[in-house]
Amino acid sequence: QAQLVESGGGLVQEGGSLRLSCAASVRTARLNAMAWFRQAPGKEREFVAAISWNGGTTNVADSVKGRFTISRDNAKNTGYLQMNRLKPEDTAVYYCAVDGVGYLGPRDYEYDYWGQGTQVTVSS
Repeated sequence: QAQLVESGGGLVQEGGSLRLSCAASVRTARLNAMAWFRQAPGKEREFVAAISWNGGTTNVADSVKGRFTISRDNAKNTGYLQMNRLKPEDTAVYYCAVDGVGYLGPRDYEYDYWGQGTQVTVSS
């Protein structure tokens, strides 16, 4: 059973940057794909990005492409989401998730383990 803990969220002004981290309790290499989702108040959970077990393949949502970068360091059992040029519409709770099969897509039910989330607030 994997446990995931997100960190790095906070309040930032529009145009600023944040880096989210997702620390896993087990070797992330065993967990295959890692992804980030977000959920804004009153909205459904939204796929942000996913990365394969070795970091060689990524899938990034169009809404954040060019601004957000997903990465991982299996030696540290940690995944990252670098968020640049943040906009108020990026405000949400951000969750990391892992999948043991290798799915890199947007269907949240495909992911096996989830963190508790970290709040990101972007002020205008």
